[in-house]
Amino acid sequence: MRLVIADNIGFCFGVDRAIEMARSEREKQGKVYTYGELIHNSDVIEELKNEGIIPAERLEDIPGGSTVIIRSHGAGPKELDECKRRGLRPVDATCPFVKRIHNIVSEYGEKGYSIVIFGTAGHPEVRGIEGWSPNGARIIADPIQAAELEYVDKVCLVSQTTANAAEFANTEAVVRERCGELITFNTICNTTGLRQQEAEELSKKCSRMIVVGGHHSANTKKLYAICKKYCKNVDSIAKVDELTLENIDINDIIGFVGGASTPKWIILEVIERMSELEKTMAASPVEENVEAVAAAAVQESVAENAEPAELSFEEVFEKTLVRIRNGQIIKGSVVQIVDGEVCVNIGYKSDGFIPRNEFSSDAEVDPAEVVKVGDEIEVEVIKVNDGEGNVLLSRKNVESKKLWDNLMQDEENLQDKVFDAVGKEVVKGGLIANINGIRAFVPASQLSTKYVENIAEFVGKELKVKVIEIDKSRKRIVASRKAIMQAEAEAAKKELWTNLEVGSKVNGVVRRLTDFGAFVDIGGIDGLVHVTDIAWGRVKHPSDVLSIGQEIEVLIRDVDVEKQRVSLGYKQLQPKPWTMAAEKYPVGAIVEGKVVRIVSFGAFVALEPTIDGLIHISQVGVKRIEKVEDEINVGDVVRCKVLDVNPEAKRISLSRRDVILEENPEIAEQLAAEKAERERVAAERAAERAAAAEAAKAANEAREAERAERRRQRREENEYDLPPVEKATTSLADKFAGFKFED
Repeated sequence: MRLVIADNIGFCFGVDRAIEMARSEREKQGKVYTYGELIHNSDVIEELKNEGIIPAERLEDIPGGSTVIIRSHGAGPKELDECKRRGLRPVDATCPFVKRIHNIVSEYGEKGYSIVIFGTAGHPEVRGIEGWSPNGARIIADPIQAAELEYVDKVCLVSQTTANAAEFANTEAVVRERCGELITFNTICNTTGLRQQEAEELSKKCSRMIVVGGHHSANTKKLYAICKKYCKNVDSIAKVDELTLENIDINDIIGFVGGASTPKWIILEVIERMSELEKTMAASPVEENVEAVAAAAVQESVAENAEPAELSFEEVFEKTLVRIRNGQIIKGSVVQIVDGEVCVNIGYKSDGFIPRNEFSSDAEVDPAEVVKVGDEIEVEVIKVNDGEGNVLLSRKNVESKKLWDNLMQDEENLQDKVFDAVGKEVVKGGLIANINGIRAFVPASQLSTKYVENIAEFVGKELKVKVIEIDKSRKRIVASRKAIMQAEAEAAKKELWTNLEVGSKVNGVVRRLTDFGAFVDIGGIDGLVHVTDIAWGRVKHPSDVLSIGQEIEVLIRDVDVEKQRVSLGYKQLQPKPWTMAAEKYPVGAIVEGKVVRIVSFGAFVALEPTIDGLIHISQVGVKRIEKVEDEINVGDVVRCKVLDVNPEAKRISLSRRDVILEENPEIAEQLAAEKAERERVAAERAAERAAAAEAAKAANEAREAERAERRRQRREENEYDLPPVEKATTSLADKFAGFKFED
C-alpha cells in the first residue's frame, strides 16, 4: 500500500483567518457568536462551541450587545445594518478574496452592468455577494443555465471562490453570446484552483482516492466530482469514523485530498488509521497461510497416490513434532531468560524466542521479574521462521487478547464506564493511551475541551477516559478525555444551579461588558448584573465602574433554572454614597471634581457618580462675579475645599476661592492689602462724615438758639398790662329768674 498526500490540505487562508479572529475576540469578550457556522465541519464547530464561540443562523437569536463574527463567506450590507440596529458588534472576518468580489459587483452594478454570479444558489458566499449588487444579480451554476439568460447590453460576470475553473470557463463562453459587452472576473480562489488541480493529478495516478471534508461543503463536493471523473474508487468522508477498510487492497495507491473546511488534524487522523492498516496488512499471515495450506494439500495428494515407502529416522522424528503457523496460540515452557529475551520450548523442532518488546504491553516490565525457567506460558506465533531458523513469539498479543475479551464481557455498558488510562506516545492526530493493558487512540480533538497545542504533555500522565468507539475487527478502541471533562463540567454546573440561593453572596469574575450590563462568571455560570444594579447612581456604561477580568462580590437577586438565567446585584453590596460622605469628604479637605451643572446661584461639582457638591457663587472666584460662567464652565475640573457636609440633607458646600488663596499666597496678600486700603478709605470717609455731621449739628443748634433768642426779644417788645379782674355779683340763676318753664 502506498499513500500519496496532496500538498494543499487543512484550512484555507480565509477559514483559518476567520477562526483566528473568532478566537481572538473570544479571549477579549469571554463568549462570541458567529453569523452562521464558521466552517462546514461538525467536529470543528463543536470544538469552537466548547471554547465559547457559538454559531447562530439568525441575528435575532443573538443577545443584544454581543459580539458577532461575520464568517469568511461574508454577508450583505442589509445583514450588517441589521447587526447595528439590534445593538450587535460585528467583527468582519470576510475572506479578502470574497471581499474583492463584493467591491467588484458594487462598483459595476453602480455603472449599470447586470451582475451574473457563477456559483451555487443559496450558498452563504453567493448570498453575500448578491447582497452587494445594487440591482440584484442572476445566479447560474452551469452553461445550461447561462443559455437561459435574457439578452442584455452589459454584463459583469464573477465566480464563487470555490467554483470549478473548467466549468467557469465553459459558462463564460455561453454568457458572452447572451450580451453585448461582457466583463469577466475570474474570482476563483488560488488555493481552490490548486486543490482541484492536485485532485485531478492524483486521481489520474492513484487506484483509490479519499476525499476528506464536510458533506455539506461545496468545495469538498467539487473535489469529489473531479476525483470521480478520473478514478473509479473514490470515498468521501467527513471524519475517520466513516472510513471503510474492507474494500482497501494492500496493493492500492491511495491519494488523499481535503476540503478547505477540513482541519489538518482530521486528515492526519485518517492517514494514521491507513498507516496502521498498512502495518497490519504487511504483517498479516494470510499469504503465508495460503502457501502452507497449499503445501499441505500437495503432501496429502502425494501420500494418497504414492506407494508406501520406508521412512528415515529424521522423517519419523519430524512426524512427532507439532505443526505451527503464524497467528497460532500455543503453550510452552520457559527454557532461558537472557537480556530480556525469553526462550520458550513449544515442542517444535526449534525453540521460540520472545523479544523484549513482545513480552508485555508495558515496556517497563522486566521479564525476569514475571516468569522464571520452567514456567508454562501462552504465546502467539508471530513468524514460523524469522530467516535465521528461529520462531518469533509474542506473549504481549496473548495478554492483549485476554484483556480485550475481559473488556468486551460487558460490551453493552462499556461506553458508559470511566476508565483510568496512561498516555503512552504521540501519534499523528492524537495520543496512544493504555487502558488496563489495551492500547486506545485518543484523537487530539478529544483530549480536552480546549484546543491542545502540545499533545506530548499528556505522555506519562494519568487520564480518565471514556470509550466512544470500538472496532472489533481490528481490536481497536477510540477513547475521549473531553467527554469526561464535559460530563464533569455539566455535573458541576447542575450542582451549582442547585446551590444557587437568592439573597446569597458569591464571588465572580467580570467576563463581558455590554450596554445593558455586565456578565459575571460565578463558577461556571454567567450571571447578569444589569446596568441599574452596578452603582447607586446613574451609570452611562458598565465600563465606567467595572472592567473585564475584575474579581467582584455580587448578590444573587433572582434565579431562573428553566431559562438558565441568573440576575446579580453589585451595588447592593456597596455602601450607599451619602452614608460615608462625612468620612470621605471631611470639612477642610481638598477635593477635585468636574463641573456638571451651572445655576444662577452657583455650580454643582461631581465628586463621584452619585455625590455632587455646590460651590456658591460667592465662593467661585477670589473676586466678586456677576455670572458663574465668568470663572468656570460645565466640564471643567476644579479643586475645592469642603466647607460643610450634611449627609441627611445630602448637601456638601464647597469653596473654590479658599483653594485658590491657599495655593496662591501672593493673591491672598494682594487681596489683604486691597481690603486694608478699602477699610482705611472707609474709615476716613466715616470720620469725615462724622465730623460733617457734628458740624451740621452745631450749626443747627446755633441757628435754633438764634431763632429762640429772636422769639424771646419779640415777646419782650410786645408785652402790655392786663386790667384787674373784677368780682361778679350776679349769678346765672338770677339772670333766668323771670322765665317760666313748662313741663
